[in-house]
Amino acid sequence: MLKGKSILVGITGSVAAYKAVELIKGLKNEGASVSVIMTEASKYFVTPMSVEIAASPGPVVYDMFETRLAHIERPRNAELFIIAPATANTISKYANAIADNLLTAALLAYNGKVIMAPAMNWRMWQNPLFQRNMERIISAGVEIVEPETGALACGEEGPGRMAEVEKIIEAARAAFTARDLEAEHVLVTAGPTREYLDPVRFISNRSSGKMGYALARMARRRGAKVTLISGPTSLCAPDDVEMVPVETAVQMHKAVMERIKEASIFIMCAAVADFAPEKTELNKLDKEAVDGITLKMNPDILLETSKLAQRPFVVGFSAETGQRLERAKKKMRQKKADLFVFNDVTKKGSGFDADTNEVVLLDAVTERALPQMKKDEVATAIFDRIVELKKTKI
Repeated sequence: MLKGKSILVGITGSVAAYKAVELIKGLKNEGASVSVIMTEASKYFVTPMSVEIAASPGPVVYDMFETRLAHIERPRNAELFIIAPATANTISKYANAIADNLLTAALLAYNGKVIMAPAMNWRMWQNPLFQRNMERIISAGVEIVEPETGALACGEEGPGRMAEVEKIIEAARAAFTARDLEAEHVLVTAGPTREYLDPVRFISNRSSGKMGYALARMARRRGAKVTLISGPTSLCAPDDVEMVPVETAVQMHKAVMERIKEASIFIMCAAVADFAPEKTELNKLDKEAVDGITLKMNPDILLETSKLAQRPFVVGFSAETGQRLERAKKKMRQKKADLFVFNDVTKKGSGFDADTNEVVLLDAVTERALPQMKKDEVATAIFDRIVELKKTKI
């Protein structure tokens, strides 16, 4: 997403300035070309030389008069301007069009997308005058990567700690992504379910949730409102996504049915257990007492959505062992899905636990095989196809 993009990073005088070095490295690792403007105050926290080593090629600039026309030249070719950390001082100056240093002058000379990651004491963050300035820059189109709540450099706790570097990089990725899902509410299920025999033992499967979480992340990046219903995973929910944790198939079914009327796109990516023990014991069973387990069928969530009088655009998944494409097509017809995603989980680098996947996108007319790629890229391809198919229905 960031490969070949020109990004200008501004560093201001906050103790969080050291994180800017990691931000620059992260942007460069994704293929971006990075240049840097520092304020004089930021040099108390991180040296221009250390930043220059991270941001190379090109010198780091900080003096308005030492580098001729840097406030014009630096922003001229930048496709994105990130201020991280952004102090209350710099934010307030920008809100009031003050340009008394190289960075603030460059901000006023720049007419592209601006992202700011504030960092300050919680009292400063909550000050009504400062919040008024925040409202002004947000109304002007600046995207704010909200500060986190936690331990601050002063020893106090509260909101004001600069967001983690990965969140800022995600905001940068989103800045270069088409916001073609802003009118959509995407409901995604992810991960496995657990069907309990007793409080200790359960039936489950190998799903890691990575594909479903990638879909939620990409939908949010493209502007959608996103609800993620997830079985147990070790993954962190994407930012700005409504997270609904569940364990069992019955719980997932209930969560989906309570929310599906609000959704315009429903993606059933979770690997729901087909069976559950007929009875769940309240106490741990002695192994000698178990000579068999009677199973019952779990609700078929995708099939039930097909019966709704008014339903969203429906996407199903078919994880198979081997090239059982016809089986996936049959499922798609039975469940009246608008799009089905087939993948062979026995292939190396495809399916459970992997960071990559190799899928075939199926709809009523076409069959589109994709090469193996990262799951974020698979999610992007799925949404590209959803957008295409929805347009044909209008």
